[in-house]
Amino acid sequence: MKRLIISTAMLLPLSLTIAACAETEEAGASGEVNIYSSRHYDTDLALYDDFTEQTGITVNRIEADADALIERISSEGEYSPADLLVTVDAGRLWRAEEAGILASVESETLNERLPDYLRHPDGLWFGLSTRARVVIYNTAAGTPEGLETYADLADPAFRGDICIRSSSNIYNISLLSSIIANEGAEAAENWASGVVANFARDPQGNDTAQIEAVSAGECRIGVVNTYYLARFAGGDEEQRAIFDNLGVIFPDQTGNGTHINISGAGVVTNAPNRENAIAFLEYLTSESAQQYFANGNNEYPAVTDVAANSAVEQLGEFKPDTLNAAEIGRNQREAVEIFDRAGWN
Repeated sequence: MKRLIISTAMLLPLSLTIAACAETEEAGASGEVNIYSSRHYDTDLALYDDFTEQTGITVNRIEADADALIERISSEGEYSPADLLVTVDAGRLWRAEEAGILASVESETLNERLPDYLRHPDGLWFGLSTRARVVIYNTAAGTPEGLETYADLADPAFRGDICIRSSSNIYNISLLSSIIANEGAEAAENWASGVVANFARDPQGNDTAQIEAVSAGECRIGVVNTYYLARFAGGDEEQRAIFDNLGVIFPDQTGNGTHINISGAGVVTNAPNRENAIAFLEYLTSESAQQYFANGNNEYPAVTDVAANSAVEQLGEFKPDTLNAAEIGRNQREAVEIFDRAGWN
């Protein structure tokens, strides 16, 4: 099976992309689907192989940063070979929607398997897996009393306690976007300012850096995605020792529920292999594919009757926020502006 794999730094001209796709067709494939993906996990390779084995459809893949892929599809226009855009977080799916590069899909299979809050209202994209954005704390410093919601992170009682990523991080933008949707802009503004006042250090690093900092006692409290935590929980002896220093809080369990990020995909407007793209989307919600997401990358399956893996399950059960991910996307610009006013670098 021929695969087309291109990094952000090596995006090829359109003519070469078309040539590569043509070569695949000449190689005798019974059909193909061209996937532009910003996911970079080994488990996705297994998904592609399994799909081809089941259907005979060859998967051609281009990998790059989500914004680069969106720009590329936009510039390729009607001549784009892209059939499907796969990316992480509602914010990036919203950017693709705003760029006008996603086509509406009506699929009884997807509607039956996925809850409505993980589906765009007009079928422009579909959530395939989720991660919860949770609060962690250093157990040696004691359970942070009164910390049960995201709003509590802005309480002056936690002054100098919090480590968290930069405001430019899409996970934080989407979290603030959900607060705007659920609580209103004024509450979101107050929250962002309050959290900034409670920083233990300037925002830096990824979620792994926050986990290590909280475990080491550099900060008392952090905010991270569950799949990062599960890597430590199910990792080697050193990683497990880091995890064992942490407690986990799923915020807002008596309110809206814990905010979730999604991995999702949408069929591209001018997809040359539209039916194959839809078939691949439907395959990604099958039990076998959902187990790849769960076991290969510590994500929560989007299909509710498929179990998460043991490393994720040991973090605890929780009620997710069922705010439609499209609402989270629509508030992205305002979230960035609020972060800027709050001085959240």
